[in-house]
Amino acid sequence: MMARGLVTVFGGSGFIGRYVVQRLARAGWQVRVAVRRPDEALFLKTAGDVGQVTPVAANIRDDRSVAAAVAGADAVVNLVGILYQSGRQKFDAVQAKGAARVAAAAKAAGATRFVQISAIGADPSSDSLYARSKAEGEQAVKLTFPGATILRPSIVFGPEDDFFNRFARMAMLSPALPLIGGGQTKFQPVYVADVAAAVERVLEDAGTSGKTYELGGARTYAFRDLLSLMLKEIGRCRLLVPLPFPLAMLKASFLQLLPMPLLTVDQVRLLKKDNVVSAGALGFKDLGLTPTALEAVLPTYLDKYRPLGYYNRA
Repeated sequence: MMARGLVTVFGGSGFIGRYVVQRLARAGWQVRVAVRRPDEALFLKTAGDVGQVTPVAANIRDDRSVAAAVAGADAVVNLVGILYQSGRQKFDAVQAKGAARVAAAAKAAGATRFVQISAIGADPSSDSLYARSKAEGEQAVKLTFPGATILRPSIVFGPEDDFFNRFARMAMLSPALPLIGGGQTKFQPVYVADVAAAVERVLEDAGTSGKTYELGGARTYAFRDLLSLMLKEIGRCRLLVPLPFPLAMLKASFLQLLPMPLLTVDQVRLLKKDNVVSAGALGFKDLGLTPTALEAVLPTYLDKYRPLGYYNRA
């Protein structure tokens, strides 16, 4: 296997990160996994040969630890992001200033490639703090590291995802599921392994330098369709109840007070806009990749939510 140098992956123990680390290790990279709690990333050491994957302590809000994590790296990947704010983990601190800090440290360390994982919907004028901070992070990265490549996935699915697993758990406990805004918001779900493949392709193709790619899956679905597909897969009949945006905002204002919010006001704001690849945007095809169909993967990890003895013959 050809050695491809040292890559530091920030957020490598997270949902997307673990797939990126595994993919890069198999491709021959030495992988330094920069996380706040290295002991929680020890499982990643099995992703490569002995000594090939090394977890290190780094906090994206701290200059010194970030600089140490990128020292000597040929490439840097920043996957750090949050779905809701808690304590010192604020959108601005993590997704805007944090991204800027990592890019500046990577540039100072002499890294030649930088990949920033953002999100479809990143927009400096958005009503959503999440979407604004993602856009601000992109802008800061490109200003500091002009050759950086930006990857913007739609909602990402896979065994550890937060979307299908969350609603499947809800379906086990509740007779009804909410269709926020009527369930008409459109998504283009992308398989986590395909996002990891895009990261690898970008790191090894200098022609992607300075470009932005929007990563959407094989098909576009309405929110209602995604919940229906999930329910069919786990063999459970549940009411899908439309929840108008004003009422969803009201409910979210209370739910976001929980330690791990089921829904936040900011997430409701995000749902007011479709989450699909923009017309004319670069995407998987431009990277020479074909996205995996949602229906081919869901059965491989939602089976644990099925009633005992259920068999999906569809």
